[in-house]
Amino acid sequence: MDILTIDNADSTASIIEACKKIQEEKPGIRIREMAKALNLSEAQLLATKMDGEVTRLKPEWEKMLKRLPELGRVMSLTRNDSCILEHKGAFENVKVFGKEDHKMGIVIGPIETRVFLKSWYVAFAVKSKKRDRSLTSIQIFDHEGNAITKIYLQGDSNYQAFETLVADFKAEDQSTKLKVEAYPPEDYNETIDQSAFLEDWSNLKDTHDFFPLLKKHKVHRYHAVELAKEKFSYSIQVAGIKALLEEAAKQKLPIMIFAGNRGNLQIHQDKVRTIRLLERGHTGKESWLNVLDPNFNMHLRIDLVKNAWVVTKPTSDGDVTSIECFDSDKNLIVQFFGLRKPGQPELIEWKELVSSLQKSDS
Repeated sequence: MDILTIDNADSTASIIEACKKIQEEKPGIRIREMAKALNLSEAQLLATKMDGEVTRLKPEWEKMLKRLPELGRVMSLTRNDSCILEHKGAFENVKVFGKEDHKMGIVIGPIETRVFLKSWYVAFAVKSKKRDRSLTSIQIFDHEGNAITKIYLQGDSNYQAFETLVADFKAEDQSTKLKVEAYPPEDYNETIDQSAFLEDWSNLKDTHDFFPLLKKHKVHRYHAVELAKEKFSYSIQVAGIKALLEEAAKQKLPIMIFAGNRGNLQIHQDKVRTIRLLERGHTGKESWLNVLDPNFNMHLRIDLVKNAWVVTKPTSDGDVTSIECFDSDKNLIVQFFGLRKPGQPELIEWKELVSSLQKSDS
């Protein structure tokens, strides 16, 4: 996509006018979809202040992250092109560590995330209306203008703390100009020594060692899963994802769900209860597989899941089994695990559930 730079009042006015026309034609359309229709990034469209009261914030990411607990109970949303996770709760325990260019945050509690601050680029405080609701949020975007995370205040949130935070972090630059740029392509090896790669895989001691394994061999995650087929991985039918969640709900089996993007990985660690498959969409038919629980929602575009794989990783606590879903571009969408803590073996019930899913012919 050719990303435009909004750099003058005339272009901003024309974009806002175009937004109004789209909203008239497609009531309820999401800003993400509207941005695509206008050949803009979501952050660039938000910067025009077309969506209510928008305040650009200073990029003091570590300080901002550590101030989020002041907001109290909020809804934290993290998404990629095909999956959205939403958790209601507080940012209870926030820690940041690492060198300046590679700082990482860990949030533990009702909202659980892994934060990669080098991908945080621009943030806005937003007050907007959606039908009959007033929405107050902090929204953070990456260098391409894609949403990293959005934090929405709830009825019992601390609104005074929000106003104080916005005042403390308000940026001097409040213009509608926002430059974004595409990420450079990843560098992968054209040929992989499969035996050496699988040997290293077999020697894993922790699931967190998997990413360094990919980096060491300069292999794309999807290619890695293919290379390990029938040794550490096998493909299953995409329809099995719905069956997996329904059976986990039926058994009251606690699971983990991981979904995110370059700047934020959000994690669900609990049982799931209400599973619904819904058809909707403003720009065409969309199939959404949903978890609709009181403090947790997952929205998965199941029609965009091209492949689903069962992947096994050895650890010092025994094998850990995940289900990993990929889109047609071989991007990781979402992962499912049985709930476990370090030092504990994987739940037998989770292993049995995964093994019951029908394999794919591909």
